Amino acid sequence: MTDRIATIERLLARAGADQRPLAVLDLDAFDTNAEDLARRAQGMPIRVASKSLRVRGLLERVLRRPEFQGILSYSLPEALWLVEHGMDDVVVAYPTAERAALRELAARPAALEAITLMVDEVAQLELISAAIADLAPLPGGSRIRVAIELDVSYAPLPGVRFGAFRSPVRTPAQAAALAREIVARPQLLLVGMMAYEGHIAGVTDNARTPYGMAVRGMKALSRPDIAARRAEAVAAVRELTDLEFINGGGTGSIESTRTEAAVTEIAAGSGLIGPGLFDRYVDFTPQPALLLALSVVRRPAPEVATLLGGGWIASGVPGEDRLPTIAHPGGLAFAPQEAAGEVQTPVMGPAAADLRVGDTVWLRHAKAGEPAEHFTHYHLVDGDELLGTTPTYRGEGELFL
Repeated sequence: MTDRIATIERLLARAGADQRPLAVLDLDAFDTNAEDLARRAQGMPIRVASKSLRVRGLLERVLRRPEFQGILSYSLPEALWLVEHGMDDVVVAYPTAERAALRELAARPAALEAITLMVDEVAQLELISAAIADLAPLPGGSRIRVAIELDVSYAPLPGVRFGAFRSPVRTPAQAAALAREIVARPQLLLVGMMAYEGHIAGVTDNARTPYGMAVRGMKALSRPDIAARRAEAVAAVRELTDLEFINGGGTGSIESTRTEAAVTEIAAGSGLIGPGLFDRYVDFTPQPALLLALSVVRRPAPEVATLLGGGWIASGVPGEDRLPTIAHPGGLAFAPQEAAGEVQTPVMGPAAADLRVGDTVWLRHAKAGEPAEHFTHYHLVDGDELLGTTPTYRGEGELFL
């Protein structure tokens, strides 16, 4: 990585791009990661998780590859905006309570055709119906497309649970019951199902410790449970209606998800960026595609250099793994009592003695998409060329919470 960062620094200097902080997206690494995701999926289509990019230009770039089909969005307002900009297959991964956005969806024929909402209980169906009640019938006899999310968290014993708290639909009977409620509503059309095995896809497992071995054991025990429950739930719902897609997995579970006959597509996004957390998996190692440059602004001690900013802590359970990774130069560590701070970040170690005010330290965020909330644009590097910049969602004036 040192040689690659040296090339990037040379390109930025030549272009006079001396503002810090800045973010650089290495298109070589991005494209290599896309190829590796496709290789791992072995022919199963990949739906791109937009929250892991939050850059429209990058979504468009990866969707030009035939192995990638459609977007897994994280909010309905985002999905409406993406369709307005030409996207034609957007599944909203989380239920929505945005009544204004629901009314906008119901009034836009192109959006009704392109967007699928996620549901997991009757209260959501009632909210959708109430939000669009005075717009019936929908344009051209259209219906609002919905999909059911199945919870596949692993609960081997009473009181023991692995996985995120997502859908309350856990059994085939519950999935079928919700499907009956959907098909009974003339303004709704059930078209798909989704299940996210976050305790496999999103939990790192390469630590050479008893914890790492325990995580790998948990994943091995959980996979048969996921496959059986997903297949039974899909079969139960398909007795009531046809389904266009069954979405599963994530970047960290492609190898197991692709083997399930019930699944028709895999969700992935973080693997395109290769953030810090993804250094910690056994089965795959994406290339770091997104690098963040910060300036040294202080030298408070001989082996301490202070950066301006840097406190971009990843969401999730607070811990050391949510801190940025120091990518370059080597031999630096965060100050134990400060870590990565909102307005300043001291870094320590022998390498700090060689840093001077105005020098650059390169970080990687722990997660893939969250840096886009801190930058209006990414600088694009392709081989030995600086191609200019591409705006993030925020750079296009959009903020989807």
